[in-house]
Amino acid sequence: MVKNESDREDLIREAVALPERTELRVAGFEEPVTIGFRANSAMSVFIGQDPVYQFDPASRLRRAYVDGFLYRSQHQTLAQLQRVRTESGTQLLRHDLTADELAAFRKLMVSRLTMLQCQMTSRLAVALRTVPEQVDLLPKIITTLNNVIHVTDWLAPQIGRR
Repeated sequence: MVKNESDREDLIREAVALPERTELRVAGFEEPVTIGFRANSAMSVFIGQDPVYQFDPASRLRRAYVDGFLYRSQHQTLAQLQRVRTESGTQLLRHDLTADELAAFRKLMVSRLTMLQCQMTSRLAVALRTVPEQVDLLPKIITTLNNVIHVTDWLAPQIGRR
């Protein structure tokens, strides 16, 4: 994920895999929040450029990008992936989260998403740009966030390698 202002602005224009998407200014969040839905209703949440959470249609976490690390669902845990570049090439280092690390990850994610949902429910979020323009995505977002926050089996099935 890139870290400059112009890239954040490009997200709403270039996230074509999310045919429904909106960029929001939300009280309590320093950067704009972009939330979109794939054609299968799977939601993605971008709080600035980091963190990013991507869910499957059943509201289970599929992958995330948090504090510079990519996380991929392994169904029972998350694999933390770190790209390490050297002069001779690139390595992808993997660490499967322990039970304690997984619990801490979920607690922080749920805390962020609960705050986001509360601000939206309290009408403390303003849509800056939306694709398509005439669609009000806030009710769908609030409902889906509620599902994500309360889903029991919160990790998606393992993402296969390409």
